[in-house]
Amino acid sequence: MKKLIAKLYHNRIINSFFPTVVYCLRRELKDCRSVLDLGCGPSSPLQFCQNVKESVGVEIFDRYLAESKAKKIHSRYLKKKIEDLDFPENSFDAVIMIEVLEHLPSPVGRKIIKLAEKWAKKKVIITSPNGFIKQKAVDNNPWQKHLSGWDFAKMKSLGFKSHGLAGVKFLRQEVENDTMGDDLTSSIRLKPRTFWFIIASLSQFFTYRFPAGAFELFSVKKK
Repeated sequence: MKKLIAKLYHNRIINSFFPTVVYCLRRELKDCRSVLDLGCGPSSPLQFCQNVKESVGVEIFDRYLAESKAKKIHSRYLKKKIEDLDFPENSFDAVIMIEVLEHLPSPVGRKIIKLAEKWAKKKVIITSPNGFIKQKAVDNNPWQKHLSGWDFAKMKSLGFKSHGLAGVKFLRQEVENDTMGDDLTSSIRLKPRTFWFIIASLSQFFTYRFPAGAFELFSVKKK
């Protein structure tokens, strides 16, 4: 069942009606050839954006860095904390942060957004939970703990246009597993999880267009 869910998740026809982060990222990066991926993790969705010819993956956690390198997702890698980075202005067509901002204290997150805007020629793309969602340090990774919340109103105040992801918010919760893994149902609140994952996925048709009620946000700021 998990393999079937993963297959449907990546189906482009289905995605056009029920958008996913991969679908949204492909669309937003279609005019971008160089990308800075902050906090790239072990399996960045950037791997599905074939038009991106040059990318830099930044990751501080050794295991995630090794896994990403093994998949050859990025052109090059930097093992650094995001707040310690420095690039010249307009170094990349786009700067992306996929499920990263919520792992930083709010003041640090705001600082990183400003830096991302400086480094990007065309746009900054951020995905995050819609508001604060508690999360422990899964994968024995201390940087996985959630430290801040970024809801629809806050992202709008920072100049971002957001779409909703992952369906309605009340069907989701903190991941209970000790590892993130590849189980797309791991954050579903109700059981049986497969059934309620389908319901959450169907609700994505509406939450994409009305992001205030979505579990996650896909936010873009163009320059």
